[in-house]
Amino acid sequence: MKKHNQINLLRALSVIGLLIFLPLIRKKPSKHMNEWIIVFFMKSYISSFVDTIVNKKGYVKYPINLFKIFDISVLFNYLIFPLTCVYFNQLTRKSSLLGIISKTLLFSIPMSLAEDWLQKNTKLISYKKGWNSFISFTSISITFLLVRGIMAIIRLANTRT
Repeated sequence: MKKHNQINLLRALSVIGLLIFLPLIRKKPSKHMNEWIIVFFMKSYISSFVDTIVNKKGYVKYPINLFKIFDISVLFNYLIFPLTCVYFNQLTRKSSLLGIISKTLLFSIPMSLAEDWLQKNTKLISYKKGWNSFISFTSISITFLLVRGIMAIIRLANTRT
């Protein structure tokens, strides 16, 4: 895929991310809006922290990036992944443990497959030093569950006060 097509793909993903964001801000504020804001920023922080480490260690690189001053994928870490996590948390808010795990797979598998396709067909992401799609899938799943677990603890603490 030509570099200019890859830049256009990133731009299209940015537009898609913003379109996904619109329903969250257009809804009338719900009593859970604070939770979704916490999820969004927590996921942004965790994913950028992990991505920075993985990038600095040389496991994953982003040869083509919309924001050349960053070594991480700003689009993924600060828009797509956090928004996906907000929707995941909304969907699993009242789920059982089995429901949470199955929905984690419903979110993680497509994201991992998309990343794998991008890694194989573009220069938007490249794996180095033994990094692979299974490790990406595992890290995506763990971060979904980590944020969901932290939110469960926050909700529990709020009900006790």
